[in-house]
Amino acid sequence: MQDDFNYNFSGETKPKHKVWHLLIVSSLIFGMFFGSGNLIFPIHLGQLSGNNWFPAALGFAVSGSLFPLLAILAVVVTKSDGLYDLARPVGKYYAAIFLVLVHLTIGPFFGTPRTAAMAYEMAAKPFLPAKFNTIGMFLFTALFFGLAYILTVHQSQLLKYVGKYLNTIFLVLLAIIFIVAFLKPMGGLNHMPTSAYQTNPSVNGLLEGYNTIDAVALLALSVTFVHAVRGLGYKDKEMSRLTAKAGSLSISLEILVYFGLVLLGAFSLNKMNLSANGGDALSGIVNYYFGSFGTAFLGVLVTLGVFTTAMGLVASFSQDFHKLFPKVSYLAWLRVTTFLSFIVANAGLDNIIAWSLPVLMLLYPLSLALILASLTVHAKPYAGVVYKMTIAFTILPAIFDMLNASPAAVTNLTFVKLALRYYHQYIPLANLGLGWVTLTLAGFVLGLVVGKLGNLASINNTVESRD
Repeated sequence: MQDDFNYNFSGETKPKHKVWHLLIVSSLIFGMFFGSGNLIFPIHLGQLSGNNWFPAALGFAVSGSLFPLLAILAVVVTKSDGLYDLARPVGKYYAAIFLVLVHLTIGPFFGTPRTAAMAYEMAAKPFLPAKFNTIGMFLFTALFFGLAYILTVHQSQLLKYVGKYLNTIFLVLLAIIFIVAFLKPMGGLNHMPTSAYQTNPSVNGLLEGYNTIDAVALLALSVTFVHAVRGLGYKDKEMSRLTAKAGSLSISLEILVYFGLVLLGAFSLNKMNLSANGGDALSGIVNYYFGSFGTAFLGVLVTLGVFTTAMGLVASFSQDFHKLFPKVSYLAWLRVTTFLSFIVANAGLDNIIAWSLPVLMLLYPLSLALILASLTVHAKPYAGVVYKMTIAFTILPAIFDMLNASPAAVTNLTFVKLALRYYHQYIPLANLGLGWVTLTLAGFVLGLVVGKLGNLASINNTVESRD
């Protein structure tokens, strides 16, 4: 029987292949961006929001799912072949710098090492004596990234490994937890929410979902799922249509999972105290239902979730960097990112996280500004003006949000304190970490006005020259 992943297209694609490809690409997209944070943030949100769980979950779904969906659609409508193509209308130097910053931050300097560290914490550390933690971490991460390297050497196989096998197993394990928990819930939904979720549960849920940074991740991962769809034989409109449908399907599944996890967190308050974080809450829930077996079960679940994300991150890093620096092969970049990720995972990950989070706060507004311009004006003759002005108005608040999220060594500096005080005082929503919103929209609108006026003047000049 012919392998669907090496299917050679000739003429019209058969309907059964279209359905299969839709499902498998949806699974690939879901598997690449749904990691440990997507599991633990909504669980903790459920505990925090108590009987206000539904509006909190709704807010979380907007920022945690709608923004990533818009990122996928931005890639589709612009027909981009990766992050560099998407940011190119702002300028080639900006596109290159943006690509490097995004991939280094969610790749070997932060995101990818964190996947291995989380897998070790949940799957290996509970079974090892404390004195073996260092060597255990070294061996586990070596195996983790060694396997990630082997499975991503052949780009065409990523769709099969992640979309067909690993993510499917992950979803089955997660479904088992949901089935058991909802057949025998821990109790009712009668617990009061914490103070922040008593008055503004939707807003706080939205801000919690903002922390997933999935919109940035999906922009970076776009090169991988675009290549995967192209590898199935799709081109142009068919490729865009399949990618959009697959992205929408994977995001829809994610929303259902989010609501289920938030509800689990809210139920858990009947048997557990408010946990310090979602990881502790998830561990408590799984151990409640599965006993001592729960630790191993959760370890496998989390490892599968983060491993598929790691595979997507190392592959997209290598694909995008090979495109930016074509003299260095995909395989060479793959070796670089897996080796760096291995080193960072074993060399003070807490410090790396502390300095990487501010960079993510810088990149998230810039990513959303790029998505806004891509979805609205990419085909207009004045698109370049709108892109540039939107990004220009976003950079300053993004820098302030980065400073605000920086370690104390930065925020305690006198000039930083003064700048942040004025920023929070005079820019709407800045105290919520959303000061970029109004300025980004202002830059976008101003770019539209300037672009349309410039385009009109150009048309008039052309008409006059003809006369």
